[in-house]
Amino acid sequence: MKIAIASGKGGTGKTTVATNLAYVAALGERTVAYVDCDVEEPNGHLFLRPEWLVRTPVKRPVPRVEEAKCTRCGRCHEICQFSAIVPLGVTVLVYPELCHSCGGCALVCPAGAITEEMREIGFLEMGWSGGVQFNHGVLNVGEPMSPPLIRQLQSAVPRTDWTIIDAPPGTSCPVIETVRGCDLVLLVTEPTPFGLNDLRLAVEMARKLRLPTGVVINRCDSGDEQTLAYCRANRLDVLAELPDDRRIAEAYSRGALACVAAPEYRATFETLLARIENIAREPAGACVSAGGDHP
Repeated sequence: MKIAIASGKGGTGKTTVATNLAYVAALGERTVAYVDCDVEEPNGHLFLRPEWLVRTPVKRPVPRVEEAKCTRCGRCHEICQFSAIVPLGVTVLVYPELCHSCGGCALVCPAGAITEEMREIGFLEMGWSGGVQFNHGVLNVGEPMSPPLIRQLQSAVPRTDWTIIDAPPGTSCPVIETVRGCDLVLLVTEPTPFGLNDLRLAVEMARKLRLPTGVVINRCDSGDEQTLAYCRANRLDVLAELPDDRRIAEAYSRGALACVAAPEYRATFETLLARIENIAREPAGACVSAGGDHP
């Protein structure tokens, strides 16, 4: 089971749901991996507090030009869709931050003047938090593209009964890279106009990717009924509603898990796990949740 916990915007409680799900899942006889793919600002470790065992640098290839061989033909610039390599007078400028590491410039260079060198973009850390195998990535400050780091992070995670992925907020490329291939996308939202607007965007993203989708409404008693109405109208399963509980907010500020600070929430997350499993494993339910154009 590979479950992505996502949200249309930040601050909805995505990490609270992801970390508590991982904690509760590990209390049973399941093997569990928690993967924090919010590599620009990972914070799952503040709650699960893993003991780190491995730290691995992550690199990606970028072009290097040997100007003595370069004929200034401009083919490298013509093939690059991101203007990461630009012949300019007697030199060739390379912008590694814009490069998508496709290797096209080296392939089309008739003089063989372009090779690739490895550029470090961040690192992966892996460890254990009780029965949870903890994995996260950290993008170097100033690096503009996180999907290469997310891909390497996901490929390094061992196979487990449950893989719970804490996705970046929003609906852009890092999120799409994170949720691709998951058994279920669990969208965490809040019952406010802003929350509903961004939930709509996240649902559309999941449907474009044809992924089964469920919803958790956090702080369910602090807003209006429009989010519930939207979910009913769009055949979205609301798998849990979490109240606006001061104890949870206080626990969050201390870096404590909700299930530890308020033990009755353990049953809430156990029920959520069971509902996730039912939806992700049933093809008919998955089709309904993945979009209204399915039978």
